[in-house]
Amino acid sequence: MAKQTLQQGRRWYAIHTYSGYEENVSDNLKQRIESLDMQDKIFGVMIPKEKKIKIKNGKRRTVEEKIFPGYVLVEMIVTDESWYVVRNTPNVTGFIGTGTTPTPLSEEEVKSLQKRMGVDEPEYKIDVEVGSPVSIADGPFKGSEGKVADIDEARGKIKVLINMFGRETPIELDFLQVKKI
Repeated sequence: MAKQTLQQGRRWYAIHTYSGYEENVSDNLKQRIESLDMQDKIFGVMIPKEKKIKIKNGKRRTVEEKIFPGYVLVEMIVTDESWYVVRNTPNVTGFIGTGTTPTPLSEEEVKSLQKRMGVDEPEYKIDVEVGSPVSIADGPFKGSEGKVADIDEARGKIKVLINMFGRETPIELDFLQVKKI
C-alpha cells in the first residue's frame, strides 16, 4: 500500500481564533493572502454563520449567528509557506489537527456547512396543532394559557384564543412566543 503523503491538494481546514475575532482574522488573512501573493495556495476564507429568529422586546429579528464561534475555515493547499502565512495571522491560535499537521475537513462536512449557511429563510418548527393548549411565553400576554385557533406557517404566526373578561379572544402571536403545554 502506498504511503499517504502530506500533500493533499486543495482542501478546507479549520483554524482556531480568539473568540470574537473571527471577522478580524478573516479580514487580516485576506489582506495577507494578497500582500504576500499567496492566491495560488490560499483560495478562500469562510466564517460559518446561519440565520436564526430571535424575539426581543416582542419584536421578531433575524440574526446571523456563528455556527462555530472561535473558528474560521480556510481553503488552501498546505505548504510550509501557506501554513506559515495562516498560522502567523494575528489572533490565530492554530490549525485543527494533530501536532503541527492540519487535518482537512471532509467534503461532506464542508458541503453540509455550506448548505446550512445558504438557507435564506430560517425555518419554523412548531409541534402544536389547531385545538392544542399552549402557554404564552413572551409579550403582553406572557403567562396566559389558551387554545390554538389557527396556524400560519408561511408567516410564522399562530392565532391563540385566550380567556379575557369571560370571553374567548383571539390574539396573533409569533411561533416563538408560545409553548406547548
